Amino acid sequence: MSAQHALKVDKVWCWSDYRSWPDDERWEIVGGVAYAMAPAPSIAHQGVTLRIAARLERALRGKPCRPFVAPTDVKLSDINVVQPDILVVCDPGKIAADCIDGAPDVVFEVLSPRTASRDLREKKFLYASYGVGEYIIVDPLEHYAIGFMLEGAAYNVGTVFGAQEGLRIATLDRLEIPLWEIFELPEPSAEPTDKPSNQ
Repeated sequence: MSAQHALKVDKVWCWSDYRSWPDDERWEIVGGVAYAMAPAPSIAHQGVTLRIAARLERALRGKPCRPFVAPTDVKLSDINVVQPDILVVCDPGKIAADCIDGAPDVVFEVLSPRTASRDLREKKFLYASYGVGEYIIVDPLEHYAIGFMLEGAAYNVGTVFGAQEGLRIATLDRLEIPLWEIFELPEPSAEPTDKPSNQ
């Protein structure tokens, strides 16, 4: 499968349909349309996802907010069910036995060529519509991240973080994750402390 394909569009699919599908298949429902998840992500995608999740797990241990990784079902509504790459939930009342029932506080999507357009368009709009406070896009190939904050009913223009910067997550008390470590790049060189003499 080279891209995400609609399962069917002749009916509105919902949570009960989703729960009846085989466990070894991965789907998302957006606006009642069921999409087959793309083939397994690349090694680079998985490595970046794992390192971000590990950082979050350490930083949030013992705190109210909890990180989760895909495949974790997020039920935004009866006809909108998604599996973000990484999500953080700060309201324990949303953590059900079989899903996250409601909008996470933070969602990360790690881009891949097959899913980038949906992550940047449909899913960005969907997350804003249901009140996900902070949406972070991470590009494992171009080595950057963009953090979007919810302002009213839509996200702001976003803040770009380069590979040599720390990704600041405002919702989590401005937790900072060094992107060079996430992308397995050399640590930025320290700025010189002594000015050269004028001779």
